[in-house]
Amino acid sequence: MNLPNTLTLFRFVLIPVYLWAFYGTESEHKVGALFVLLVAGLTDILDGYLARKHGQETQAGQLLDPLADKTMMLAVLFSLLQSGRVPLLVAGLLVFRDLAMIIGATFFYVQGKRAVPKANRWGKSTTVCYYITICSVMLQWPSTDATNGLLWFTVVLSYITTLLYVASMRLIDVHRRVL
Repeated sequence: MNLPNTLTLFRFVLIPVYLWAFYGTESEHKVGALFVLLVAGLTDILDGYLARKHGQETQAGQLLDPLADKTMMLAVLFSLLQSGRVPLLVAGLLVFRDLAMIIGATFFYVQGKRAVPKANRWGKSTTVCYYITICSVMLQWPSTDATNGLLWFTVVLSYITTLLYVASMRLIDVHRRVL
């Protein structure tokens, strides 16, 4: 257990804290829940940075980090869907994508294909876009039309990123067969 993995585990703890803040406050803007979400985002950045900088990348961290991210995003999407802040189709597409990635990663892990593609610019851009979109939705800013456009942009970007990750997994698999 190292600091980056501890930060990743802390993000799992933040999921029920986010849900408590989202459902436990009467504020229309859900500022407390947004704050918890931003803390989770900052710990995500910090754990990756520390792991790379100090050579503390572990197999557990490579598996738990994306699982913590996806689990938090699923909790956020379900809360926003339930509260009527996100349309069913948008939430459904994003939930489907995140669940498919969790199931796919589990499948590859069980198959012994433990090489996880490194986060790339597309993945990092998608994560930033997720956070900007969720902040906009939670704060109901700038407007409903602009927020809906941002939601759909996030859906499209997330699917492009997923396709790129699948392609990189296939390249890893082909590389293994060649060696």
